[in-house]
Amino acid sequence: MDKPKKENIIWHETAITKEDRQKLHGQKSCVLWFTGLSGSGKSTLANKVEERLHSLGISTYLLDGDNIRYGLNKDLGFREEDRKENIRRIGEVAKLFVDSGIIVLSAFISPYTEDRQKVRDLLKEDEFIEIYTKCSLEVCETRDPKGLYKKARKGEITDFTGISSPYEAPVSPEITVNTESMSIDSCTDQIISYLMDKRYI
Repeated sequence: MDKPKKENIIWHETAITKEDRQKLHGQKSCVLWFTGLSGSGKSTLANKVEERLHSLGISTYLLDGDNIRYGLNKDLGFREEDRKENIRRIGEVAKLFVDSGIIVLSAFISPYTEDRQKVRDLLKEDEFIEIYTKCSLEVCETRDPKGLYKKARKGEITDFTGISSPYEAPVSPEITVNTESMSIDSCTDQIISYLMDKRYI
């Protein structure tokens, strides 16, 4: 069966807008994009932030890198082109959640600056909040919660970020949390304070 031509696809406007949904939820929707090395605490922190937001009555949804690969992106590997497609798809999903009027938390290594920028470009200027979970490679390796660094060092895993594949740290993220020197609670407080100060919640 032939794929539909783009000229035969027409965007269908809905009666209920993003602004209507935001008003219903009583919040400003956005993406909290957690990026950092494996072991830097992205998923742990994203979960803690979601718990705190939930306790405040904020509507949220958490997209986690490993979890997404169980379903939506289970056909993708870890080569550079697969990683780029992984982030592209997540960006589109995150955009849908923002349109639904909720705050979506996205915890992915997302190692390439270009790919993170493409996700940012999908959204309005104030709808993408990049959160850099800053932590040295040395500390991330000592944590190694999944044993992936050991496997990467032995050559059992190829294209592993920080070892055999690059990680491009954000140059000017909205938020930088140093998970090497700060507690998870302190990092969470920093993010929640930002959201309150900027009137997202």
